[in-house]
Amino acid sequence: MNDKKDVLDNGPFFHGTKAELKIGDLLEPKYLSNYQNKKSNYIYFTATLNAAKWGAELAASKSKERIYIVEPLGEFENDPNLTDKRFPGNPTRSYRSKYPLKIIAELGSWERHSDEEINHMLSSLKKLSDEGKNVIYD
Repeated sequence: MNDKKDVLDNGPFFHGTKAELKIGDLLEPKYLSNYQNKKSNYIYFTATLNAAKWGAELAASKSKERIYIVEPLGEFENDPNLTDKRFPGNPTRSYRSKYPLKIIAELGSWERHSDEEINHMLSSLKKLSDEGKNVIYD
């Protein structure tokens, strides 16, 4: 964990995905990204339910959307893909780590964004991708 004086956020922390995992499982970097067809150097997580919902809803899979409560097992940093590029100051409380996240629990139910909101986000991401601007700095 981060030293207490250096803690960015005390959580709780969430990870939105479509992967089926069990309590005690570890989410680790160096696996295929939920969003791009490449291995990620980091594992990403958030301290807001809203950001975790987006993670689950936008993950590239047809499987069930899931949100896990996770515990970082090492140091973590602000996610520069959001904090530096889109939301200065990290209002989404989004982080990344080169250390695993331990699954503590799964949220049994949560309210999805509307289909309209999800489709708008997907259209926005497609537009960024078409313009070559949908880059994840990993």
